[in-house]
Amino acid sequence: MLVVRAIKADDLDALYVMATQVGSGMTTLKPDMKMMGDRVAIAVASFAETIPPEKRDYMFVMEDTDTGRLAGVCAIKGAVGLNEPFYNYRIGTLVHSSRELDVFTRMETLYLSNDLTGSTELCSLFLHPDYRTGNNGKLLSKSRFLFIAQFPHLFTEKLIAEMRGYQEESGRSPFYEGLGRHFFKMDFDHVDDLTAVGKKSFIAELMPRQPLYVAYLPEDARQVIGKVHTSTAPARRLLEQEGLYFEGYIDIFDAGPVLQARVSELRAMRDSTLAEIGPVAERDAACAPDSPASAPEPMLVSNTTLRDFRMILSQSAPVNGALELPVAEQDALCCKAGDTVRTLTLNLRKNPHV
Repeated sequence: MLVVRAIKADDLDALYVMATQVGSGMTTLKPDMKMMGDRVAIAVASFAETIPPEKRDYMFVMEDTDTGRLAGVCAIKGAVGLNEPFYNYRIGTLVHSSRELDVFTRMETLYLSNDLTGSTELCSLFLHPDYRTGNNGKLLSKSRFLFIAQFPHLFTEKLIAEMRGYQEESGRSPFYEGLGRHFFKMDFDHVDDLTAVGKKSFIAELMPRQPLYVAYLPEDARQVIGKVHTSTAPARRLLEQEGLYFEGYIDIFDAGPVLQARVSELRAMRDSTLAEIGPVAERDAACAPDSPASAPEPMLVSNTTLRDFRMILSQSAPVNGALELPVAEQDALCCKAGDTVRTLTLNLRKNPHV
């Protein structure tokens, strides 16, 4: 069984091994033991509530309970940019016109921005290739939304997710080669590594503060603005299903889109429900909607404990506030009969009237 749970200190070695397979472009999950050790320590303190909410970094791992192996990782940062600068480009428009010459032009521009400072961030999503089947990716990604729905007071109103930008099969970033290299004079991977370990002051020192005209960039750089890495496309679709959207902010190195949403408007905030573990009364079962002929709709089910948050995918659905869970699933959640759990359909419910 796969369980998404709060990370523990003794997960560090397995997490490091997983990080070696991530590749470039994900600055929050680099195979640096010191950096990862510090981050895991912060995550453990976050779940223990021994540091302020805005400094917390909630990391979750997906564990295969049959083997004890870590299958994936994801995280939520309480707030970004409060201790170190958080930069993005904002896509804007400049208009040039001359009535005398009868000329009117609209030019797309890139503005270096700190607009998203203080936002809660979804980050560090990685699923091991061996587990990229079925609903595993959805389980890992969407677990964070159920956590936010259970503890909304721990997060800011705005939620963002920086998506990994497009790279060629060789690892070349067209956007970085067309823009960033002119200012940083170093390879993309080197810049990526410096950013990962918090050395971001060089961004402010080297990047121009004036707007940059998109039309001046090489064609291949223009084409990838707001475009995600091929392997990141499924993750983007999952986030958009949950209520995030692209509103013109991109990463300054690879031009990956920054998705954002209001926490209050997330699907999990709107549709998740609390249920008590226990038998469904015959009367309630009789009143429940008939299941379709196909397999039951899978449900995300989590416990309601911050310190030891756990979530699984179940075929059981709540009926009038009650949820019948098999003993094995109760054990995976560290719950028992009478405990409260939070539930949410894995997929968006289709409107039968549309």
